[in-house]
Amino acid sequence: MLGDMSKPIEASIVVVDDEPSIRELLVASLHFAGFEVATAASGSEAIEVIEKTQPDLIVLDVMLPDIDGFTVTRRIRQEGITAPVLFLTARDDTQDKVMGLTVGGDDYVTKPFSLEEVVARIRAILRRTREQVEDDPIIRVGDLEINEDSHDVSRAGQPIDLSPTEYKLLRYLMDNEGRVLSKAQILDHVWQYDWGGDAAIVESYISYLRKKVDGVTYTDANGETRKVTPLIETKRGIGYMIREPKTAPGA
Repeated sequence: MLGDMSKPIEASIVVVDDEPSIRELLVASLHFAGFEVATAASGSEAIEVIEKTQPDLIVLDVMLPDIDGFTVTRRIRQEGITAPVLFLTARDDTQDKVMGLTVGGDDYVTKPFSLEEVVARIRAILRRTREQVEDDPIIRVGDLEINEDSHDVSRAGQPIDLSPTEYKLLRYLMDNEGRVLSKAQILDHVWQYDWGGDAAIVESYISYLRKKVDGVTYTDANGETRKVTPLIETKRGIGYMIREPKTAPGA
């Protein structure tokens, strides 16, 4: 059964995990969220199902009984299948995460995970990958814009000069608008191969971004100089996020 057919299917997903209980939980949760789901219990079965269904996204366990999830990803990439991959990893192991990204994965969650987190990650990946194939190269959060073609960044119409790492960090935050990202997630996705285990580098680059992105001034319609409303937020003890500022009551 593919879920409630009265509402449109958001995307098709293949879930690969050798533990029946995890498969069943993921299938039920994804059906409820509006996704069409097919499943596989091994690496070899996964390749067959993926080739047959051509899904929009793959949720793939790293540890499988025959061939691991990294090998599955390599093989489907060799066959020209470009569907994004969300890895499920049993260990909070940096090498696993880096390997997953290296072989063509798009994100990961560590077991045990919440079903809400998996659905949120899936939607973030789909939003990101769908934006990449659309004609409009502009990504926006409020009055902040990134042009993916030219790598130009602007805020309130003012150009912002970013280093390549600052650009990558900002793009990652904007891809996950409204969602808190931990320092570990940011390190894995922005620095990847240069992992040093030092979360202080994230704090430093967030500080750099704040000065450039949230420090912009502009001239309003009355000719007065104003400072933009901050977009980058710190969630103490959790991480960082970017989101459009809420409109004040009565504004």
